[in-house]
Amino acid sequence: MEFEQLQRAIEAILFAAGERIDIQRLSDALETDPAEIEKAADALADDYSFQRRGIRILKLEKGYQMVSSGEMADFVTKALETRKPPKLSSSQLETLTIIAYYQPATKAMVEQIRGVDSAYSVAALLNKKLIEEAGRLNVPGRPIQYKTTPDFLRTFGLSSLEELPPIDKISFGEPIELPEEKQTEGA
Repeated sequence: MEFEQLQRAIEAILFAAGERIDIQRLSDALETDPAEIEKAADALADDYSFQRRGIRILKLEKGYQMVSSGEMADFVTKALETRKPPKLSSSQLETLTIIAYYQPATKAMVEQIRGVDSAYSVAALLNKKLIEEAGRLNVPGRPIQYKTTPDFLRTFGLSSLEELPPIDKISFGEPIELPEEKQTEGA
């Protein structure tokens, strides 16, 4: 394979991968000696850097990765912060609301308030990066606690959790006083 074609192939693979690709993997895929892969990738990285392109090719350990240029970080951040917010089902929104107000909150706490299994909603919110693990509760079973993320604040246009509207919170661990039942005669 000629040098320029090798560079184009490396460029395409690194762009499509979105993560570090080992030199040996590139070598196997392109049926080329690893030394030639390094020579072509290093030359390509130098060209990107010399031309001050918006992307760079970095050599990381024994592989390469295509990344955005550090000079463009502000633009990338600004563009990606304005992405459409993730769509939330009503159960996910309820779960997120409980975690936001009671954080750190366990799945059991969410389920106690909602009255239904919330495993799917918690998993979906973790995948959408609106919540994250916040350690474990120091009780038997050591359940995972969850809290909201900076993505949660950005998604809902908040600068801090203090901007959440006030609610009447449920107290946990305190006995609930129920009205006394009238006892009937003969009971």
